[in-house]
Amino acid sequence: MKYSLNHLFFAILLGASTLSITACNDLLEPTPVQQLADDKAITDAGSARSATIGVYDRVQAYYQLNWPVLGFLPGDNVRFNGTLNQFLQIDQNQLSADNVLITEAWTQMYQAVNGANNVLAALPAINDPLLPAAEKNQLLGEAYFLRALVYFDLGRGWGGVPLVLTPTRTKENGAGQGRSTLAQTYDQVLADLTQAESLLPETATRNRAVKAAARALRARLHLYRQQWSEAETYATQVIGSSNYRLVTPYRAISTAPFLSQESVLELTFSNSDANSMWNNWFPSALGGQFNFQPLPTAITLLNDPTTGGSRAALLASTTINGSSVTYGNLYSRSAQRDDPSYVLRLAEQYLIRAEARAKQNKLNDALNDLNAVRARAGVEPSKAATAEALLLAIENERRVEFAFEADRWFDLVRTGRAGTVLGVTDQRRWLFPIPFNDLVADRSLEQNPGY
Repeated sequence: MKYSLNHLFFAILLGASTLSITACNDLLEPTPVQQLADDKAITDAGSARSATIGVYDRVQAYYQLNWPVLGFLPGDNVRFNGTLNQFLQIDQNQLSADNVLITEAWTQMYQAVNGANNVLAALPAINDPLLPAAEKNQLLGEAYFLRALVYFDLGRGWGGVPLVLTPTRTKENGAGQGRSTLAQTYDQVLADLTQAESLLPETATRNRAVKAAARALRARLHLYRQQWSEAETYATQVIGSSNYRLVTPYRAISTAPFLSQESVLELTFSNSDANSMWNNWFPSALGGQFNFQPLPTAITLLNDPTTGGSRAALLASTTINGSSVTYGNLYSRSAQRDDPSYVLRLAEQYLIRAEARAKQNKLNDALNDLNAVRARAGVEPSKAATAEALLLAIENERRVEFAFEADRWFDLVRTGRAGTVLGVTDQRRWLFPIPFNDLVADRSLEQNPGY
């Protein structure tokens, strides 16, 4: 499936509609691009379907490269093996407000928000016999879910952000919005997920949102908010569904035709709608740029049978100038270019529930969940006997299980361990900077401290 939308899309709020802004006047007078009159946008079944796919397309855009990079590169599994300053800043935890990747990610995310807002604003009024009530509810549920996903990611990346809940159709829309608190941002995520769950179907579709995706994201949200009982409850609902199971071998999650039973939500690419992430991981001898290189500590963990097990398949090796070179192999479809972006997996739900149970002193149950993930990887059971030891074991398991996904940095920030583990002791650096362009375009925005 290709997430595309050719005839409808509005620029995001706050004037960051492009990255190639060359004049001060452009910053101060942003104009949405590809704008259509309201009465020609979402008016019937076909345009409603296209608009919803368009929101997936914008989510797909930031999950292809920018969001995974912001999740793994500041951590301790991957280093940047190049000279581009925007990536070096992320690798070295020294971001600036004019970082191109940060600006692009923020832009793509608010484009997705605006696409969802357009669907939510227009869809209820559509009266088309070709759009039955069940499908209308599904499209509405998908829009709520996708807006929740984006605002959750914005919140964990930047803290409280502007909560724009209506379409941005002129440069005045959204101006003066200001930033909500992180609590308010997460409250909005919860409200959207509640709506989404009530509207989405119980099917096992894996590359579009269904009820299980809403529950899985809600479990993650509650984990981040340290609401342990709720995190356990929602993870249990996903784990208990017969539609999902941990698959073996581990490599099966990322092997064509993809969409394994472990996948709760992944974003689908194709050769015509390509995912070029492999190019950043493969060495030049294999046609790539080798921008992202697994660190020696991560290579050791993944190759060690007592920690990595079958997850050693995340690595591959080749010989260059007589020397063996190890590279990341999660994204490996260099010819087909159809590797998916992984958003929600069942393994995460087990580890969310393990952590939530450990925090509630349900140690045996937590250990069972941890060991379910380890067993799938062919790793011996953990024998962690105390809450402290178990939480550390879960943290380490997440590091290996999601080694090249968008997790490690955010895990260490949410648990307050980025200073201890990574040496990033300035907690102001635990959040990303608001892009400079947006600060100029909207004077009501306040920069995160330290930038």
